[in-house]
Amino acid sequence: MRVKNATLRVLGMLLWLTSGVWCREARATETDGFCSTCELQLGIGGTFHYWAMTHGIVVPVTFNFDDNRYELGAFRMATAQSFYSERFQGTEHNANPYWGFSASRRWELFKRYHWRLVLGLGASYKTEEDALSASHWNFAEQVGVRFVPRRGFAVELTGRHWSNGGLKLPNHGQDFVTLTVSVWPGAWRH
Repeated sequence: MRVKNATLRVLGMLLWLTSGVWCREARATETDGFCSTCELQLGIGGTFHYWAMTHGIVVPVTFNFDDNRYELGAFRMATAQSFYSERFQGTEHNANPYWGFSASRRWELFKRYHWRLVLGLGASYKTEEDALSASHWNFAEQVGVRFVPRRGFAVELTGRHWSNGGLKLPNHGQDFVTLTVSVWPGAWRH
């Protein structure tokens, strides 16, 4: 029941964050269409902590809309995360597998013909608390490179960090990298 209530809160927050964009999209012209710049991206990723691998596999599904200005994401941390610490001379267990969701506002910086530098800020929700973050709700940051070889197709390599900003300890943060590819770009419909 706790997961169901948390899921409803996450969906409510995501709808609230994007309500202004939906209204603007609804006023778009007939030629633009409601979701002419929407993208669904699937991919794979891995977790790390500082500069050490934590051996976690990430399966991301992201939905970008409004010309890549907003992103909704679902992330399955598919394996447990742990790393070897020389300080403690052993393996530290950091997190069990869990689901994470995020909503971010994104900016495309250094926009070039076939690539862009992407920066994103928003909020995330984890289905479990662990040694990485003692809270379900976190801030979400991302920085990445977006390759656009042709209209309607994109590949992104993105580094992501979820952290509660030290509001509740422990707060090491969840660090992961994702590589995603467009599988349903709205621009293909034109």
